[in-house]
Amino acid sequence: MAKKPAARKAPAKSRAASKVSETGSSIEDPDFILHSLQEEFEAAKSFVANDEQMLEFYRQMLLIRRFEEKAGQLYGLGLIGGFCHLYIGQEAVAIGLQSALDNDRDSVITGYRDHGHMLAYGIDPKVIMAELTGREAGISGGKGGSMHMFSTEHKFYGGHGIVGAQVALGGGLALAHQYNEDGGLCLAYFGDGAANQGQVYETFNMAALWKLPIVFVVEDNQYAMGTASSRSSAETRFHRRGTAFRIPGMEVDGMNVLEVRAAAEVAFKHVREGNGPVLMELNTYRYRGHSMSDPAKYRTRDEVQEQRDNHDPIERMKSVLIEAGHDEADLKAIDKGIRKIVTEAADFSENSPEPQPAELYTDILVEKY
Repeated sequence: MAKKPAARKAPAKSRAASKVSETGSSIEDPDFILHSLQEEFEAAKSFVANDEQMLEFYRQMLLIRRFEEKAGQLYGLGLIGGFCHLYIGQEAVAIGLQSALDNDRDSVITGYRDHGHMLAYGIDPKVIMAELTGREAGISGGKGGSMHMFSTEHKFYGGHGIVGAQVALGGGLALAHQYNEDGGLCLAYFGDGAANQGQVYETFNMAALWKLPIVFVVEDNQYAMGTASSRSSAETRFHRRGTAFRIPGMEVDGMNVLEVRAAAEVAFKHVREGNGPVLMELNTYRYRGHSMSDPAKYRTRDEVQEQRDNHDPIERMKSVLIEAGHDEADLKAIDKGIRKIVTEAADFSENSPEPQPAELYTDILVEKY
């Protein structure tokens, strides 16, 4: 039997007056429903964190910032080779989202800007830094490096060098959660540059069709590899990209950790209740180039400085803590402690041995040629 044609739209005046359901759809146009969780999120846009939680958000974001700064230094010294993509400026995204996950059930997958996501998942900075420097003690045995971190123990599935590939793999992780009935969800990150990849939309379609427990997160840092999203994307409001697949979209300030956490609460609840995927657009900004080899000449210094001065996620959290009665000296002491942790991680990595030559022949698909 042929599908019934969509209901004809009423004239503009009557449409404006027509009743709108909670999902934002007109009752007179039932064949097309623009799902959105934005209204629920807007009603309580800032996560009500207790003092301990606020301090932990601050500490974790500082850990990512100081770790990445140290990684940049080691790269300059030649101790980190290949590509190295730093997360400086985007810390609130990973911390706000992953602090709401269930580490025993949920899985995370991302692209090659992955150090911050691993730190946000509570993985030891020493084994991450050792991996960056290609040491045996690294989380992938020193064989993955900056772009291919991996830990099945922590349900962190990469670290992927192929742009957008992690989205399809994230769909597979979500299918595994559903099949195993373990109650977990997959958090799949990708950037504004990867948002135009075809495999992203194939995954959207399957995830929506099968109501997979997955949250798609676009980390929109404005420039992809080096081209402004306004020059490469016809639709720059990335949370709208799931509309054709009836995936709810959310637009979030990715420079505000309390707002990110509040959005995570709404999105994760929707997914855990069996309603299928959510697409989140986290508007953020990276202070450094796309990678350590990128001079970032496609933007001005004034633009970067404006972001640092007015939107920095760590300084924002610091202001909230001071307003809550914390002494600035105490916050400086936290920073000092974080710097010590990062220095110890760097020392550990530099003093760890490199993998044995025989390791060249392990963890490969074909052992003889």
